[in-house]
Amino acid sequence: MGDTTAAARELAARLGDELIALRRALHADPEVGLQLPRTQRRILDALAGLGLEIGTGTATTSVTAVLRGARPGPTVLLRGDMDALPVTETTGLPYASANGAMHACGHDLHVAGLVGAARLLAARRGDLAGNVLFMFQPGEEGYGGAAIMIEEGVLDAAGEPPVAAYGVHVSAEIPRGTVTTRPGPLMAGYSVFDVTVRGRGGHGSRPHNALDPVPVAAEIITALQTYVTRRFDVFDPVVITVGEVSAGSAPNIIPETARLRAGVRTFSTETDERLAAELPRLAHHIATGHGLTAVAAYDARLPVTVNDEAAAARYAATATRLFGADRYRTLPTPRTASEDFSLVLERVPGSYGFLGAAPPAAADRPIEGNHSPNALFDDSVLPDQAALLAESALGHLHAAAG
Repeated sequence: MGDTTAAARELAARLGDELIALRRALHADPEVGLQLPRTQRRILDALAGLGLEIGTGTATTSVTAVLRGARPGPTVLLRGDMDALPVTETTGLPYASANGAMHACGHDLHVAGLVGAARLLAARRGDLAGNVLFMFQPGEEGYGGAAIMIEEGVLDAAGEPPVAAYGVHVSAEIPRGTVTTRPGPLMAGYSVFDVTVRGRGGHGSRPHNALDPVPVAAEIITALQTYVTRRFDVFDPVVITVGEVSAGSAPNIIPETARLRAGVRTFSTETDERLAAELPRLAHHIATGHGLTAVAAYDARLPVTVNDEAAAARYAATATRLFGADRYRTLPTPRTASEDFSLVLERVPGSYGFLGAAPPAAADRPIEGNHSPNALFDDSVLPDQAALLAESALGHLHAAAG
């Protein structure tokens, strides 16, 4: 096993320069959303010559690639997301984006790392008893890309549903090379709560002749925070952030309506179902108490990202075998961000985890997290990322073959 592990690391290390070059080309030319034609082209070029069965999306510029092993067996899915964020980059890197978008969440590393895994596994096709399905996904950042790919049949691309699914997300805050995951809930489910308070407009000097929706909206915002802390178990947490508030057009006019929109993070289906029923009722009753009305909608966007216990154990064991016990740690609690790989893990048992890509801290430049316009990722982790993905798939197929 030691010789095999060393060989896997050595083979991945040889790909380092190639993967870094691909990542930096992607970083300099990011695309947002579901239509990423230049990113798709780079992926297709990078996969050429590997003997993969390639498919592309219809509603998106997704890429699927199937590697058939030398012997029959099940299918394991590996996923990397492709899209950038509408963030203007301020890192000052020589390969920084100048088009108003930015790979501020590390998806450029995800693409390059998955390409690396495809190269590693294609080189060991003779060792594979089964198939590996590579899922290059656009539109993770709020565009429903995973749902679209599932609807278009990504889970059947190899001719049968995968028996396991694995993915890696890089972090600009976790120390370079550290791998983390946990069994069970890993990342929060995400919903949007949208409220429009309807009153009666009027002159700002005579509020008694109007029905002002602004203080009612403010009361709803405050009540949401009290509601969370008083009605839910702190060990099954809820995070509500009101990120949008809008009302009025001038300081001397009482508007007809006020609107608020909140992001809601949960870690269990039961809690999310309660919120869907109770939050609209809370807004309605507060508005009614002031003689106004409220139209409220709860839109469940993403489920909780839940790792299968056995798959999470395999992910942890693979990281420990490849990199040593000092580079792996189990997360004590889930993270409150959300991820649409959760839609895959609802259907396929698997594991998702994080790989630290924080560059060395500089005294004059503190580390900034994912989504920051100053986020920096140390792309020397790419061989490790490729090896972790490839060995997770290979180990699963070996175990299935007995």
